Amino acid sequence: MKPALTLHERTLNLTRFPVRKIETLQAWDAADEYLINHTHDMELDPQRPILIFNDSFGALSCWFSTQGNVTSITDSFVAKQGCITNLKANQLPQINIIDCLAELPEDPQLVLIKLPKNHRLLSWQLQQLCNHLPEDCVVIGAAKVKEIHTSTLKLCEKYLGETRTSLAVKKARLVFIKPNPALAQPMPAPKKWDVPEHGITLTNHANVFSGESLDIGARLLLKHIPQKSKYTDIIDLGCGNGVIGIKAAQLNPQANITCVDESFMAVASCEANARLNLKVPEQIKTVVTNCLDSIQYSSADLILCNPPFHQQTTITDHIAWQMFCDAKQVLRPKGQLIVIGNRQLGYDEKLKRLFGNVDIIAQNDKFIVYQSGK
Repeated sequence: MKPALTLHERTLNLTRFPVRKIETLQAWDAADEYLINHTHDMELDPQRPILIFNDSFGALSCWFSTQGNVTSITDSFVAKQGCITNLKANQLPQINIIDCLAELPEDPQLVLIKLPKNHRLLSWQLQQLCNHLPEDCVVIGAAKVKEIHTSTLKLCEKYLGETRTSLAVKKARLVFIKPNPALAQPMPAPKKWDVPEHGITLTNHANVFSGESLDIGARLLLKHIPQKSKYTDIIDLGCGNGVIGIKAAQLNPQANITCVDESFMAVASCEANARLNLKVPEQIKTVVTNCLDSIQYSSADLILCNPPFHQQTTITDHIAWQMFCDAKQVLRPKGQLIVIGNRQLGYDEKLKRLFGNVDIIAQNDKFIVYQSGK
């Protein structure tokens, strides 16, 4: 793993977050380098804002932090902490870091977008920009060549303005978008749909997993959430829109439910769904954090978990492993962890290694629901 980004006689030491003892992936990619190289000779006004969207671990934020008034916009708590960590490590000025639902700074001069794979998020961000940008603002998107499709460019044209692309360099490409105020329109409301078999109505912000229907993994897990009077504290780990935590609250009205996610949009959706579906919405508390970092040890009787198997665009199992390790610390003695995962992910081996026990409580052609006890 290469820890140092060196360009234009300047070096940044960058790490991914959370920090792992053995890291095999670097904290930036060729698209970051392409953006830095392309804008190197650009004359920037130190007073007008520079907006950076979806900066995975702060490489772009660190680079531009000495060149102007930088605001980083992210939906990821992990990305935010990575940016803060790398700014401190390189002794760079602090920048403004906001979530995707916050108001943007006025009169930006430059917008850099690491184009997300989630087209719902991209559409939302482009519409937000179209409502906000002055006509002289320079907008440049970037991603790996394989992640920029015709549909990606059509979204840029539809929601922000005239779009053209660069040549490919190191398998990355830039997308240049000229803001067109005539395309501005009111921001769309979050998607909403019903789960009639459970009497639940869900609303989802743009970057929440399975944002237009209930995913089949959650549908299976919903059928196997236990109902026991002994539960006083239940955690929905990686809560997304909160459907699992809401069902747990309906089944266990005596319990305090904590819904945890690293996505600000997910937690905002969960809070809205608690108000939509629970007589006492305060039964659910939400926390934005990395896995269970800020949760007290030995404080939960039951943890329900549908782990992600990717970080940004990288497929990985280290997030699930950290979730399981954190769960063991946070569970009380005799507490239970219930996990759902794709068959091929082999979570049973990890759970048995960590807890010393694992049972299969449900399965179908694609998913298995596991249970381990502390």
